[in-house]
Amino acid sequence: MTTRTPNGFALDNSGKRVVVDPVTRIEGHLRVEVNVDSSNVIRNAVSTGTMWRGIETILRGRDPRDAWAFTERICGVCTGTHALASVRAVEDALAIKIPENANSIRNIMQLTLLAHDHIVHFYHLHALDWVDVVSALKADPKETSLLAQSISPWPLSSPGYFKDIQARLTKFVDSGQLGPFKNGYWGSSAYKLPPEANLMAVTHYLEALDFQKEIVKIHTIFGGKNPHPNWLVGGVPCPLNIDGVGGIGAINIESLNYVSTIIDQTNQFIEQVYLPDVMAIASFYKDWLHGGGLAGKSMMSYGDVPERANDFSEKSLNLPRGAIINGNLSEVHPIDLRNSSEIQEFVTHSWYAYPDETRGLHPWDGVTEPHFALGPKTKGVKTNIESLDESAKYSFIKAPRWKGHAMEVGPLARWAIGYAQNKPEFKGPIEKTLRDLDLPPEALFSTLGRTAARALEAQWAGQQLRRFYDKLIATIKAGDSSTANTEKWKPESWPKDCKGVGFSEAPRGALGHWIKIKDTRIANYQCVVPTTWNGSPRDPKGNIGAFEAALLGTPMVDASQPLEILRTLHSFDPCLACSTHVMSEDGQEMASVKVL
Repeated sequence: MTTRTPNGFALDNSGKRVVVDPVTRIEGHLRVEVNVDSSNVIRNAVSTGTMWRGIETILRGRDPRDAWAFTERICGVCTGTHALASVRAVEDALAIKIPENANSIRNIMQLTLLAHDHIVHFYHLHALDWVDVVSALKADPKETSLLAQSISPWPLSSPGYFKDIQARLTKFVDSGQLGPFKNGYWGSSAYKLPPEANLMAVTHYLEALDFQKEIVKIHTIFGGKNPHPNWLVGGVPCPLNIDGVGGIGAINIESLNYVSTIIDQTNQFIEQVYLPDVMAIASFYKDWLHGGGLAGKSMMSYGDVPERANDFSEKSLNLPRGAIINGNLSEVHPIDLRNSSEIQEFVTHSWYAYPDETRGLHPWDGVTEPHFALGPKTKGVKTNIESLDESAKYSFIKAPRWKGHAMEVGPLARWAIGYAQNKPEFKGPIEKTLRDLDLPPEALFSTLGRTAARALEAQWAGQQLRRFYDKLIATIKAGDSSTANTEKWKPESWPKDCKGVGFSEAPRGALGHWIKIKDTRIANYQCVVPTTWNGSPRDPKGNIGAFEAALLGTPMVDASQPLEILRTLHSFDPCLACSTHVMSEDGQEMASVKVL
């Protein structure tokens, strides 16, 4: 039986049920169930977060100046962006202004994350959905070299170099252990790359694995370590000591010069390896334009990378802000994160309890109370679920909505909104990419388009890294070395009751933290993260989220090898660790740590 959701998607759960659990090559645990018809086309999708998030509960009663250190542990991949949203929320609540240098350094940290995360996502979490690793053993290294040199001046492209990589890969295969390449659907007819393109891509996978550790050294310089660099309410924790030899946490000219070198290397890798690989791989999959779903219909971005300290107006934000509804690119709606009628979270189909589950709650009034119960149509038992009941509660992810709309967030949403706003830095690269691939504009709103938008954003982030680094150096040369404002550090200077919101554009999309402070302690804290938006279950009206919508209509070559499901889900770069967190099966305390 086919039913239609209020947001326009036809669902039919009468076909064969296919379960992918866990979905791997993501952060955290995700379960997806789909129904396929007799032609192996997906007609229904059920996306399930299988862990509970408890950070909000942990933060109650704590010092708000420490909140960033807890929220940053939500995830170790999108490291730092939760801390950024957290310190911004506290600063908003306490009306704290940060120095210009702190704004530049925060932007450098965030842009470093975008560049690093997008490279890691493509090569290590997503590329193997398009690249057949074992096929690379059949490649001619000379032909691979010609292919690589035809698309990029990257120096590591000789026949001997590719021959050595192929020999290394052969050892993996001959040993019976493929190492990082195990458990793939190698040989599936859903793969389309020739062996030479596969060898080139696998080679760059290994290069990216080695290079990504260099990029994050920027975080260790400004934040002391990675993952989970240090942050500070009121600015950044790193003092500037340009003419000195450094010291604990101090940044001198040698450190800044090293940052500049890493930025140059990052831009070179993006321009000469990442972007050419995406374009080359996409050229073989131009007919695989599935996975649109909410893309092009309902998309949202909070905006980020403020040009000026303490200015979060749309004009100051280098990443665009706004919402697109019903595919109308001629109108970008404004967003107000403080308006209780705009962003609301629902739990009708989530394993949480609300006083009234027909109503949504704005995050300032949010409740995170777990309530796990299987629906009456669920098959199996709690410890061994065969298939879930999507008419009941079925996920530990809540269902956030913007003015009642399910939204897609992430690089594609950001770039589509920038395109709709006629911003040349977004519109130009999109039009060039579509022109180079000979694809129509609607191709942007697909799994392939989502992947391309992430690569274009990495290029943009690298360019912005250079610009904000130069801005930081110019401010220092002008005699300003301040990096923190501690005027309101002491709690006795705070109001008795206050609240704030902090946001950022994480690599995966719109991220918001809402805080209420009472008597100098956290009274309520709620995070609505990108995967909460994209991975949400149904809401009370039956609207489905971005993961579920994107899978509908996708044809599969072989339902027992769900490569196509992984392609689309991985294009979102899901982070279930952000949207859910762990508790034990029986709810007891799992660990107690006492710091003396």
